[in-house]
Amino acid sequence: MPLDIYAGPSAMRRIEQEGLSPGLFSHILGASGGPKWFVLAGIDRVLFPEFFATSTKPLNVIGSSAGAFRAACFVQQDPAAAINRLADTYSQTVYSAKPSAEEITEKARDLIDNVMGQEGVMDVLTNKRVKLHVIAARCHGLMRHYGKYRQLAGLGLSAAANAMDRRLLQKLYTRSVFSAPDSCLSITDPYRLPTEFIALGYNNVKDALLASGSIPLVLTGVERMVAAPAGMYRDGGIIDYHFDLSFGPDNGLVLYPHFYPQAIPGWFDKRLKRRIPHAASFDNVVMLVPSDEFVASLPYGKIPDRKDFETMDASTRIKYWQRVISESNRLGECFIDIVRRGSIAEVIQPLPFLCKAS
Repeated sequence: MPLDIYAGPSAMRRIEQEGLSPGLFSHILGASGGPKWFVLAGIDRVLFPEFFATSTKPLNVIGSSAGAFRAACFVQQDPAAAINRLADTYSQTVYSAKPSAEEITEKARDLIDNVMGQEGVMDVLTNKRVKLHVIAARCHGLMRHYGKYRQLAGLGLSAAANAMDRRLLQKLYTRSVFSAPDSCLSITDPYRLPTEFIALGYNNVKDALLASGSIPLVLTGVERMVAAPAGMYRDGGIIDYHFDLSFGPDNGLVLYPHFYPQAIPGWFDKRLKRRIPHAASFDNVVMLVPSDEFVASLPYGKIPDRKDFETMDASTRIKYWQRVISESNRLGECFIDIVRRGSIAEVIQPLPFLCKAS
């Protein structure tokens, strides 16, 4: 089977009792990961046009970096068309041989303009049921600067502090959550990193999305954000890479399409094997994941990643990425088939990484 489905203990119990239906969910989560997202495009294409089509339950869609771009598609009037614009534009992006941060930032702005189209920003602000929440990191200390060497030093300091204790990031970053009007979202962070909520408005939606995807050293970041605290805003994945958070106030389940059957809390935790999410953060999560068998069937036997820009010429990379996007439709078809047949009990598994993090 191309799709694996995992659930935390509380989510497992509810699904065993009630089956798998859109009314179970109050939150949808999208992680950082850049081109890794292509493997999930087929799932994203069926979530709102089909799975959530008849649901009237309010939904919070929450994302950082590429996950924020996807979330911005979900709230549009035609989410499938928006997802397709994101997949097509992102997969066909081409840079010069040695692109500057300014060039990459400009291409990112073009991508956001294309994805949001003529009405996307208004859809963010006026969608009554599906509410967008974009996560970025407001930087303090060295990471608030543009200069390459200051950023490198800031990243080194952040990595060292994080290795000692993730809570030490409290002094280096603030989690900035840009939220749609008339929405209600609460976040519980076991590490108690500072969190601020900022209202999305017509003049800051695109900048919030750009900030959420502004990888340090790669993009310039966003320094002047309308109707937001002063500071330098960068990639939300810095502190919320794959998340270690609980969401409320609604106690509905969290639907989390993800690239892997594990989660890394923050960007600086990628090499810290001991640093895994707290069990409480994933207790009510349902995770949709490409199976090992599916990944092995892809070209090169892997999920796309940003290294493909360096290891492949543009033509080869684009062909590969678009093949993955096409193949990902099998995941969406599999998910909808499970829902229609009511066979979730036959395939759902416990999340494999649930134990207390360091």
